[in-house]
Amino acid sequence: MRGPDDAVVRHAMLDHLARLRAASPTGAVHRDALNAFWVEGVHIPLVVQQGIRKPAWLEAALAIRTAYTPPGARPPYEDDLAGAGDGFVRYHYRGTDPAHADNRALRAARVARLPLAYLLGVEPGWYFPFAPVWIVGEEPSRAQFVVAVDEGQLYLEDRSGSGDARTYAQRLAKVRLHQPMFRARVLRAYESTCAICGLRHGELLDAAHIVPDGRPRGDAVVPNGLALCKLHHAAFDRNLLGVRPDLVVELTGALRDEVDGPMLRHGLQEMAGRRLQVPRERAARPDRDRLEERYEEFRRAS
Repeated sequence: MRGPDDAVVRHAMLDHLARLRAASPTGAVHRDALNAFWVEGVHIPLVVQQGIRKPAWLEAALAIRTAYTPPGARPPYEDDLAGAGDGFVRYHYRGTDPAHADNRALRAARVARLPLAYLLGVEPGWYFPFAPVWIVGEEPSRAQFVVAVDEGQLYLEDRSGSGDARTYAQRLAKVRLHQPMFRARVLRAYESTCAICGLRHGELLDAAHIVPDGRPRGDAVVPNGLALCKLHHAAFDRNLLGVRPDLVVELTGALRDEVDGPMLRHGLQEMAGRRLQVPRERAARPDRDRLEERYEEFRRAS
């Protein structure tokens, strides 16, 4: 089979994914929507059994995929979103043979410096479509490729260094990939519902860290996250609102006693004493130790 030219397919794919992302309140997109991709009358599903997607007539890979793994479970492939602390993602070989056709397809994408899509599992059947990414290196001893998640990383070929360049690459990865992915996973786990007030408009929801990012236990994982509306996220971040380890909401005394308009009364004061709405999946629920750490900070601030 001979299909559309490589450049035509990639351009159309990036447009397709951008439209799907823009239409999703959480950033997550169902497999069926991702696979509804046609170019010049040719159907090109993006989510297939293989993790590396290469249409038969193309030389280079078009997309890579990391399947959903429930919190606490071991993934089938050790794809590393955190990278080696250098801001670059690591993507595992297909199988153990470096010469496998799919691995050769990723090398071809690297040589030609072609943009790819990265489909990251959020829950069964749902993906966070991140694009474009680029293959910029290979680490054969670890059976993995090095992936740049921002165009600015393309010019940082020396990933072994430190200092400003390394910090810059880490910042790009955090803003471009890690934060949006964290939001998508948390909001899907909480079914796009504020854990405190029950608001169900994804556009008005954030993924709040229980233990702030940058601390020893501030990982961007679902058990360290809460789906909160923007009002409650701001109050939580500023320690005006706290969550006890038993999942009950508290307010600072000053905020609880203040007299103001209906937003304060209904939006905050009436939340005191409420119990958080948590995910159905036990492994996705807030980690009690992290809640305890954050609650102690709230108590000191109060």
